[in-house]
Amino acid sequence: MILLLTLLLLSYLAGSTPTSIIVCRLVAGIDIREHGSGNAGGTNVFRTLGWKPALFVTLVDIFKGWLAAALIARWTFGGALGGLPVNDPILVAILCGTAAVLGHTYTIFGGFRGGKGIGTLAGMLLYLFPVAVLIGLCVWVVVLMLWGYVGLSSITAVTCFPLITWLQYGTLNSTLGIFSIIIPLFIWFTHRGNVVRLLNGTENRFEKAMVLRRR
Repeated sequence: MILLLTLLLLSYLAGSTPTSIIVCRLVAGIDIREHGSGNAGGTNVFRTLGWKPALFVTLVDIFKGWLAAALIARWTFGGALGGLPVNDPILVAILCGTAAVLGHTYTIFGGFRGGKGIGTLAGMLLYLFPVAVLIGLCVWVVVLMLWGYVGLSSITAVTCFPLITWLQYGTLNSTLGIFSIIIPLFIWFTHRGNVVRLLNGTENRFEKAMVLRRR
């Protein structure tokens, strides 16, 4: 149990690294949470400072999730901390990746005010669901080009995960299958503000991205 708790703590701290907050302070001397949507994520960095810092922030956030699920979850510390209470490596990867996503969303280094977890979740999912991520990315791009809403694109992409997982493995009665159902629930929760703004017609939209819209 000590080993698992240590891995979860390390994963949370890795996810808690406030990439967007650090980058925006260094580049522009601002707190990104006081600008734009108030979210400490790559999308708000893009709106506030442009694509270059946003790309860096997004790539680092993706790496945080991948690091936790693919590497930290495998650390054993040479057996010095004992063994794991579970024998399912996929479950351990999911737990560590989830800890990183929670760290990003509720960063201890930023007063527990972070991003929405999409980038870090994507990195975790790249390790666990490479096929679903590829298909989800295509869905994300199409939705963005049709309607121009990043939040809607993210919600739609992850909502497809249970179906993609079922088509790939033929069942949802597995660790990966159950987790593929939990993922959309978390993203819907973290994007609840976006949903409200969409319903109210006040959500920010990238007009230039709507290349598939009717003219």
